[in-house]
Amino acid sequence: MPDFSTLRIAPDPDQPRIARLLLNRPERYNAINDVMPREIRAAVEWANEQREIHVIVVEGAGKGFCGGYDLVGYAEQQIEHPCQQESQPWDPLEDYAVMKRHTEDFMSLWRSAKPTIAKVHGAAVAGGSDIALCCDLLVMAEDARIGYMPTRVWGCPTTAMWTYRLGPLRAKQMMYTGDVIDGRTAAAWGLANEAVPADQLEAKVMALAGRIAGVPRSHLAMHKIVANQVMLAMGLEQSQQMATVFDGITRHNPEGLWFRRYAQEQGYKAAVQWRDSGTPIPESDEARALIREMESRRQG
Repeated sequence: MPDFSTLRIAPDPDQPRIARLLLNRPERYNAINDVMPREIRAAVEWANEQREIHVIVVEGAGKGFCGGYDLVGYAEQQIEHPCQQESQPWDPLEDYAVMKRHTEDFMSLWRSAKPTIAKVHGAAVAGGSDIALCCDLLVMAEDARIGYMPTRVWGCPTTAMWTYRLGPLRAKQMMYTGDVIDGRTAAAWGLANEAVPADQLEAKVMALAGRIAGVPRSHLAMHKIVANQVMLAMGLEQSQQMATVFDGITRHNPEGLWFRRYAQEQGYKAAVQWRDSGTPIPESDEARALIREMESRRQG
């Protein structure tokens, strides 16, 4: 079996046609670090090379599926990163190159010739929702949550999957509010294939995966190509390009810089509480003035 630092993948011992890809950073709610996207791609490539594997189940260790990017350090500390540049003028192409690579890594789940199923318990939020929505199918626990809260400030979902999975009406609601929805709502809206009680999630996902695994690999690949081609014809790649550029802007415009300064001063948890509370986010000149005040306090 391949050896990874952020995840594990292996055939299911009882159903060897099913590969189990386990995001495995439970101490950080399986948060995405700089390594995980590449390891997801490598794991998917490995599974596609195994002739006996017909379907891939993606799941999370511990309390949930994935809590998004591991951003506490980037938000609270004086950390320079291609995706959060402040000691020099922001280089959008450097930012874009990093985030586009992550997006392409997640999209390996979508491009995989073997169908992929996201099995979501706990939460698949922010970047974690990107991973879940790049899978072909989504099965959730009824009490699980999915959403992209950073659309309120400091983020834009680079995979752009919400509109293609939900349609523009529901996608706009999710992007405008940054709300999360539970598994029951996700199923009712057509985002999830099914939502079941948490104690039935494993059995439901494995029954679905087992049903798919009985179909010849060639047929599965052809059906997936046809369905994916519809999304490509609708402009998926162009949407992702635009979303990735916009994601960089959200982290470097006045509102994004205010969020980071507030997290540095008050802590990331306090910044997230403000973001998610519905309290208006400081904008434009107000944000700039607050940034100056916080920087003055820090320096004085």
